[in-house]
Amino acid sequence: MANRMNVESFNLDHRNVRAPFVRLADRKVLPGGCVVVKYDLRFTQPNVAHLAMTTVHSIEHMFAEFARNHDDGVIDFSPMGCQTGFYLILSGDRDYNDVLSLVETTLHDIVAADEVPAANEVQCGWGAHHSLAGAKKAAKEFLAHRAEWSQVMVSSN
Repeated sequence: MANRMNVESFNLDHRNVRAPFVRLADRKVLPGGCVVVKYDLRFTQPNVAHLAMTTVHSIEHMFAEFARNHDDGVIDFSPMGCQTGFYLILSGDRDYNDVLSLVETTLHDIVAADEVPAANEVQCGWGAHHSLAGAKKAAKEFLAHRAEWSQVMVSSN
């Protein structure tokens, strides 16, 4: 890579990561001293696989809604344009294991859900564009690899 980019993920060599994983992508101290942290929740292997947009849309709705039931410091949960994962933005410094617990608990909520919250024309800009089954399947797959979430980079053997 030539020059360092302003966007943190553009400086990550996506060929050397191993999804699924959860990694601290950024930490900012805002004016006034407030800390904001951003986590990369990578569901699929970059440049190899991606989530269907209906699945991405439903995970976004569900995780954003359900995570706030467990942590009032959730600022945002947003999809990556490449459809391989999401960014979880939280207020304050966090213990990595606490973040993993939040992710795990929220994914279990998704697996147990009977509907996608706000998947209608009143509350969503594309209310018909959802897949509860896709979201549940992706959450189950991510959970199946729970023991590997902290291993971000491909090991060099």
